[in-house]
Amino acid sequence: MLEPNGPLPPQIYWRRRALAIGAAVVALALIVWLISAVVGGGSDSPEADAAAASSSLTPEVSFTPNPSGSNGSGGSGGGGNGGSADSGSGGSSASTSGSSTTSPTTSPTSAVPVPAGQCADSSLAVKATADKPTFAGGEEPTFTIVITNIGSAGCNRDLAGGLQQVLVYTIDGKTRLWSNVDCYPQPAPDIRNLEPGEQAAFKVAWSATTSNPDCATSANPQRNPVGAGAYTVVGQLGALRSGAEPFNIA
Repeated sequence: MLEPNGPLPPQIYWRRRALAIGAAVVALALIVWLISAVVGGGSDSPEADAAAASSSLTPEVSFTPNPSGSNGSGGSGGGGNGGSADSGSGGSSASTSGSSTTSPTTSPTSAVPVPAGQCADSSLAVKATADKPTFAGGEEPTFTIVITNIGSAGCNRDLAGGLQQVLVYTIDGKTRLWSNVDCYPQPAPDIRNLEPGEQAAFKVAWSATTSNPDCATSANPQRNPVGAGAYTVVGQLGALRSGAEPFNIA
């Protein structure tokens, strides 16, 4: 059966068979090469995929809360000259109780616990604002702190100046410049009865200089004038803090 049969000479048939076998061998070699290339490439892909995946991971970022935020910690720092205060509905400012920090870097503001039987912090709201958006250079900035009973029942709360504070920070809220309680002894208690919705407002003046919490007891307190720029004011009653309100000194 292997012997070629046909009208042509046998040599032609043998040549055709040799060409066909050679073509089959070349085709088979190409198939084997393609298979090995595909298998080899696939074996590297897991590592490449893993490398690509690891390079695209987002690093975890920690967040530091803004010290001037509501119920947050106030930054510390040099602070201004103790300002005078008079009450819109009675009360005064100034004292060293519950002051914030002792250095010009940020740190928490301490808070005096609310005595039993007085309005809880959750039933009150505190807001501090500058009396003008911009004060002229050499002018004494003034602020108003308003304490509102947002609860459903009347209650009493000590609103003495050593407990209700006005604090000035740099515009970024990181450095505490001044507090009205830094440079004055603690005044007598000022117990107020606040009915639901009732407010108590207090005026506070600032000499636009820095102060420190130990100002009242220091033999040589450092009080440096602040320059022109943007600042924020924050109100605080015990542990309850207002949001930061911006103002400017021209």
